[in-house]
Amino acid sequence: MSAAARWPSEGSRLATLLGKLDIRQPEDLLLHLPLRYEDETRLIPIGQTQPGVCAQIEAEVLSCEVTRPRRQLLARLRDDAGSEIVARWLNFYPSLQKQLAAGQRVRLFGEVRGGFFGVEMVHPRLRLVDKDTPLPQALTPVYPTTAGLGQPSLRRLLDAALDAASLDDPMPATIRQRLALPEFAETLHALHRPPPDADARLLEEREHPAWWRIKFEELLVQQLSLRRAYNARRAYNAICLPPQRTLTRALLEHLPFALTSAQQRVIREIAADLAAPHPTQRLLQGDVGSGKTIVAAFAMLQAAENGCQAVLMAPTEILSEQHYRKLAAWLAPLGIGIAWLSGGRRKREREAELERLRSGECLLAVGTHALIETTVELPRLALAVVDEQHRFGVRQRLALRDKGATGSRPHMLMMSATPIPRTLAMTHYADLDVSTLDELPPGRSPILTRLASAARREEIIARLKTACQNGQQAYWVCPLIEESEALQLKTALETWEALKEALPELRVGLIHGRLKAEEKTAAMAAFSAGETNVLVATTVIEVGVDVPRASLMVIEHAERFGLAQLHQLRGRVGRGAAQSSCVLLYEPPLSATARARLRVIFEHSDGFAIAREDLHIRGPGEFIGARQSGLPMLRYADLERDTELIEPARELAGELLAHHPEAVAKLLARWLGHREGLLNA
Repeated sequence: MSAAARWPSEGSRLATLLGKLDIRQPEDLLLHLPLRYEDETRLIPIGQTQPGVCAQIEAEVLSCEVTRPRRQLLARLRDDAGSEIVARWLNFYPSLQKQLAAGQRVRLFGEVRGGFFGVEMVHPRLRLVDKDTPLPQALTPVYPTTAGLGQPSLRRLLDAALDAASLDDPMPATIRQRLALPEFAETLHALHRPPPDADARLLEEREHPAWWRIKFEELLVQQLSLRRAYNARRAYNAICLPPQRTLTRALLEHLPFALTSAQQRVIREIAADLAAPHPTQRLLQGDVGSGKTIVAAFAMLQAAENGCQAVLMAPTEILSEQHYRKLAAWLAPLGIGIAWLSGGRRKREREAELERLRSGECLLAVGTHALIETTVELPRLALAVVDEQHRFGVRQRLALRDKGATGSRPHMLMMSATPIPRTLAMTHYADLDVSTLDELPPGRSPILTRLASAARREEIIARLKTACQNGQQAYWVCPLIEESEALQLKTALETWEALKEALPELRVGLIHGRLKAEEKTAAMAAFSAGETNVLVATTVIEVGVDVPRASLMVIEHAERFGLAQLHQLRGRVGRGAAQSSCVLLYEPPLSATARARLRVIFEHSDGFAIAREDLHIRGPGEFIGARQSGLPMLRYADLERDTELIEPARELAGELLAHHPEAVAKLLARWLGHREGLLNA
């Protein structure tokens, strides 16, 4: 019977369980690889077993009984050498007791240890045998699984798939030989059915040659898929936006500050992109305060001076309003109007803005998710800028892209203040052109970071009082409570009340996500104008907020925040000439991960160094937000341990796409199947 004939029908319990492991066809099973291995190819005499080490023994049952008061099944066994062992089961079915009848010969596999009854195994794996039952000829693989799907069932399915599958190797033999890679069939047999003499340590640590083939191929497929997505985008039409240097030159002349050399370089890179007849997809990354917004302004003006529309979408109302106010101030001397769309605007204002955009009267717009609503018409859209792009899902980015002018797609510029480590840029962002602002504008004062236990809270409040009485302003950020926005709001309100009571001579403001748009605007405006001394806030101020006189920040329960959030929050101070400080209040005892995060944020101010450490702590999936990005995550390759495989995989991807398209198709089908469409966003 073929593997396909044995495959569970759609909707069956087994198919549902396999689906939880993202196994939807026999081919997917081949790449569902073991976590570790157990050696059932040999028997260890009971007298030679070692405590704490797993072993397989063969023995005869002497007795088996259910003991009380602590109900457990207790079996005594003796091997051919006369040594005895006890096997115990705390949870068992009556059928197990029947299997362990006196005189029955069995094999047990499990961890040996010393106990009350002597040498024992607790909950060992059991197999009924006779003296002639052969031993397995391969190490026993242990696979990732899910509740309801046992290892024996998974192994049977895998054996059937492995026997029935065509294991032709799509990678050309000359390339395999050049890279010293084993054949695909040899690789799978080595991993699913390793012989008894295989080095279990190399297999489990993924250093075996078979693992190198798998990891290299996984990286190669990722490169192929991203490169194909990149090439596919270049096949679409986009409106050419050659630099006219009318509005952009005028902006440059009116700016109250000089651009850094990094900003000038990136503006030139983006200007060249926009002049192309195919849609660009560029990631603009830069540390907190590196000046990404002004770079976006030049790109948007390049669209406007070609008579086309450009929009900037931000994840929060506060950030979108911040962008709107900055852009409006820069563009006002040029006579350029800009629309602002957010969910919190009054209906009459909103309708007026929608009409200006629909008619083409207004060429530039800033907004939140409101920009992608069906009522928003942008007939001349040629450029879409997405700030903090990782906060938007795949569908939201696609919805904005589909607002493009008829017959074309808009150029896409994505901005992020979370710098991408080089290994991630080479792998998960290989389909993007990347520009980096690696220089901060002059005049930014360094921020002193201090760690303090929550026991010193009163001391911190006293320091904050002194700083504010000396003319400074401060943020007090409330703890992140992921489980409940309502709990976070409750904490913010309690903190606000406590600080008002502790600091009666100061004006304490409050801002959080549940406030109405006009209330948020009023709270931020009062703080920006210096009317409020202390602003109690949730993480709504994480990005974009720019108040130069705010020079002190206290982050309560800092151990609950991720590194990127801590760095973003800290970046809200240090925007003026005054010496700025960020106090990280933590509640001991700290977990190992929390301690590692706080140490990194205390020791580093460079966003790129923090990003590298963050990648090390969290791994790539969490770092880039895999669910939001739509990117297929690496299952086997490790970006830290396997860096030497990345560059060869990048080079080979180009070679295969150019000269071996049939190999590309087979590799993508094997590894991605239904998943490749996720990359089109």
